[in-house]
Amino acid sequence: MPKGKGPQGKRITLKVAKNAVRVAFNGRRRLDLSKMGIATFPKCILELADVEELDLSRNMLRKIPNIIEKFQNLMWLDLHSNQLDELPAAIGTLKNLTYLNLCNNKLTTKGLPEELTLLRNLRTLNLGLNCLETIPTTLGTLRELIELGLFDNSLTLIPKSVKKLPKLERLNVKRNPLPEFAKEDEPIDTVKRIESLYLVEKKDLCNSCLAMCQGERDELHKLEDMTPGPSNTPSFPSLTTPNSTAMDNQEEWRIKEENP
Repeated sequence: MPKGKGPQGKRITLKVAKNAVRVAFNGRRRLDLSKMGIATFPKCILELADVEELDLSRNMLRKIPNIIEKFQNLMWLDLHSNQLDELPAAIGTLKNLTYLNLCNNKLTTKGLPEELTLLRNLRTLNLGLNCLETIPTTLGTLRELIELGLFDNSLTLIPKSVKKLPKLERLNVKRNPLPEFAKEDEPIDTVKRIESLYLVEKKDLCNSCLAMCQGERDELHKLEDMTPGPSNTPSFPSLTTPNSTAMDNQEEWRIKEENP
């Protein structure tokens, strides 16, 4: 492998970049360099820094340099499915951004710069499929956010400032170890259990306690009386079962039927 760490990736020339400019359905110019095998941010695209949309998704980028600040017209930036573990502070200078996709990278909480909160026009922010353990409470300053993706991270808490964003319509926090998504506890046993049992003689009970105990005892006797008695079915001592000899005891046969 040539000098330097990590994959070298494909080299992008200015000619290749110019041919990758498309006009999106909304009339914006999009520089689409997705799925190009790029491992290093191509400096040649600074010649096209006036585009409104930039797609560098599904590459092998490990770092976005501070020269990203040259793209002041950017409204749409897609960096998903790379190998980024941090963002440059210069990301906060892209004040026109309304869409930022950082899904499926290696971003950690430390890798999110404070300047991210300067993107006050941001409406969609996707941070799903990263390595985030916490979310900065300062994300609550992004008051234009409509959609926020935080799924598939290691989050145990979503700040109230984020939950209460005034325009937030979609908040995806699936597959995080959040308490509200913990598995339900085992069903509560509603059967009353006796922890202590005290035995006393009748002579030691007061009249009211004795009457109560006798009443409960009578109720139990009533339940016993309601238990079905032996069947009145005629007895056939000589009855044989398939592949067996005759039963000598009809009562044993009855029990066998009830307990196969």
